[in-house]
Amino acid sequence: MAELETAGQLTLIELAKRTNNSEIMDIAEVLDKTNEIFKDMPLVEANQPTSHVISQRTALPSGTWRQINAGVAYESSQTKQVVEPIGMLESFSKCDEALALLSRNPARFRWTEDKAFIEGLAQTFATAFFYGDTATVPEKFNGLSVRAAYDAAADTYVIDEGGSGSDCTSIWVVEVGENKVHLVYPSGSRSMGIGSEDMGIQLVTDGTNPFRAFVTHFVLRIGLAIHDDKAVQRIASIESAGSSNIFDPDNLVKAINLLPGMGQGAVIYCNKTIRSQMDINVMDKTNVYYTIREPYGEPLLYFRGVPVRTCEAILDTETAL
Repeated sequence: MAELETAGQLTLIELAKRTNNSEIMDIAEVLDKTNEIFKDMPLVEANQPTSHVISQRTALPSGTWRQINAGVAYESSQTKQVVEPIGMLESFSKCDEALALLSRNPARFRWTEDKAFIEGLAQTFATAFFYGDTATVPEKFNGLSVRAAYDAAADTYVIDEGGSGSDCTSIWVVEVGENKVHLVYPSGSRSMGIGSEDMGIQLVTDGTNPFRAFVTHFVLRIGLAIHDDKAVQRIASIESAGSSNIFDPDNLVKAINLLPGMGQGAVIYCNKTIRSQMDINVMDKTNVYYTIREPYGEPLLYFRGVPVRTCEAILDTETAL
């Protein structure tokens, strides 16, 4: 296997393909289609069953300019340990046995019903990716917007677009990678933290009375790890409507250039409001920022070579920082 094909460099869908498990593959494909975070974000096995411990470098040695016969001071780098929790998201579907058996293909009918549950879990995950807060819901993991590096206008990694009120949105520019930003799943998990179990026909209730139903258990065990705070840049307080303090592509250029790799391996996450503004800019023949490519047979927007991913979980109703 080539060096670049390590687990830390593979996305969820690529990892699923390598398990030779059709059940995981089906779930991964649904997640991939309904949540564009999974298209680029690597999924890495955690070093703990319920969390991932990483070391963030906080200071580097600076060296000493020395003279002949003069000594050099001893130095060391400084690091701090950060514990990234892994959230456990689960759901049970129940499909009335009588309804399933009315179908010509009960198994296919059940799958079409179960896909709705998978999409629902994907949307719940996407919301947590941006807004999860263990201070209010300990069972989640901390999303991007609640972290101390990105939750205030004065933060080093935040560009303030100047909007006000509670009708704002954000753009997130993230450099993904095993030593930058990635997702984690529990150590020892053969299913990369995603899976389903067909529990067969169970006796369930409608809240009062019992009936027989096919039951499926779904689980998504996942967390978010940020090794380098600089690998995430937020453009915040963008007015989602009006003509002032709206999306400014110049600020997106600044955000990309502030990344450690200046955009190498980066992804831009925005909602449909911002994506529409970008698409409108594409139609301007004088634009020099945007390109459209079709690497997978479908159009993909790039901003200065960085792919743009649409995430509806990013709100138009954020409160300005």
